[in-house]
Amino acid sequence: MGRLDGKVALVTGAAKGIGAATAELLAREGAKVMCTDVDETEGQKVVDAIQDAGHTASFMTHDVTSEEAWEKVAGETQRSFGGLHVLVNNAGIAPEGIPIEDLPFESWKRTLAVDLDSVFLGCKYAIRLMKECGGGSIINISSIMGLVGTPRSSDYNAAKGGVRLLTKVAALECAEAGYNIRVNSVHPGYIDTPLVRGVVERSEEASANELMGMLTMLHPIGRLGTAKEIGQAILFLASDESSFVTGAELVVDGGYTAR
Repeated sequence: MGRLDGKVALVTGAAKGIGAATAELLAREGAKVMCTDVDETEGQKVVDAIQDAGHTASFMTHDVTSEEAWEKVAGETQRSFGGLHVLVNNAGIAPEGIPIEDLPFESWKRTLAVDLDSVFLGCKYAIRLMKECGGGSIINISSIMGLVGTPRSSDYNAAKGGVRLLTKVAALECAEAGYNIRVNSVHPGYIDTPLVRGVVERSEEASANELMGMLTMLHPIGRLGTAKEIGQAILFLASDESSFVTGAELVVDGGYTAR
């Protein structure tokens, strides 16, 4: 307990899955947490649970593809909590599972906007706030699909691969400027979250149970990950325990990419 005492954190996509688990973990460890999402109802439930546990959190509705929205969220976080020390760029959407030759350009642009543009905007505004606070930690949520290719996921692969390299550029810029801001990416395997469940249920190639079994078999550890397990990796990068870690890729995938 208390690994983030005195720190302010912002978690995007905090209404469910990895975002919700992360917000709860950061708050439990002492951070004041600004939770944002497009889903106001579920996002407020996460904040209510954090507050009921005796911790500090607030919620803002947030379109992460809008620079104006980022300006508003950054300003309100500073006004409410006095600054920013941790950003978790978690908000994202899943691919539609369409081959490149059939993928509508609008679908491509939508995935890139939510999964990559939002990370750029988050880094931009977090760096501005964090350097005024003496430093901080930015954690960008990529994916194993930012490391290896997957058929019918060109939009998602491109976005998550972009997050990986954007992270390294931001880490170098912050280090060279002497901002004391670390920037790292987390690469989860398949995690049992509403996002993954939604992809499984929409699939026309196999039943939900068959597809979940196939996904499980891809992980040598023998199961899918949990949102809390990814949240614990994020907590490590948010804390001072990772003070010499920047520009790195933390792969949390049950052995998926070890083959």
